[in-house]
Amino acid sequence: MYVPTIEEDSQEDHPWKLNFDGASNAIGNGIGAVLVCLSRDHYPFTSKLDFDCMSNMVEYEACIMGIRSAIECKIKVPEAYGDFALVIYQLKEEWETRDPKLIDYQKLVLELIKEFDDITFFYLPRDKNQMADALATLTSMIKVNKQEDVKPIRMSICEASAYCYNIEEEEKDDHPWTSTGATPFSLVYGMETVLSIEVEIPYSFAH
Repeated sequence: MYVPTIEEDSQEDHPWKLNFDGASNAIGNGIGAVLVCLSRDHYPFTSKLDFDCMSNMVEYEACIMGIRSAIECKIKVPEAYGDFALVIYQLKEEWETRDPKLIDYQKLVLELIKEFDDITFFYLPRDKNQMADALATLTSMIKVNKQEDVKPIRMSICEASAYCYNIEEEEKDDHPWTSTGATPFSLVYGMETVLSIEVEIPYSFAH
């Protein structure tokens, strides 16, 4: 899932934001990255990993996907944000990388970032990294049949919570479709995903 075109000013020397995150669960591993320009336009990327890996490896995979996307879009001064402290401080070279599984990942990232005029890595709390986290989580939980075409996930950003559009239905129903008390978050595979990025996205799904 991606946006294939970028504004003409993408090569200017103002910083773009790159948010990335990875997710692992019993079904699989997913990674998500979002490029954000000054006008607040979001360009999301996501991928499902078809191999076993640890959570810190998933984070590196997400970071690498985001960096490669930024390079392809000819972005020159990105600011990279991740919510996995180990990976961020290893890339800032403030923490030593001892795990053999991570050394090659770190080397690859440090090689890739030579394509930029400048890049800065920042640690970001998970609740501030919602869209990248949501992309990674959604992708990790989708079961993909390799013998079939993968159906697209369509994303929309709504200005009001989903339940605001269903007040009449909810008044007739004693059991609201979400019990978390948070903003609804729904996914129907192959159909439309609605994300409200102004508030925290709960880890609950409704069909």
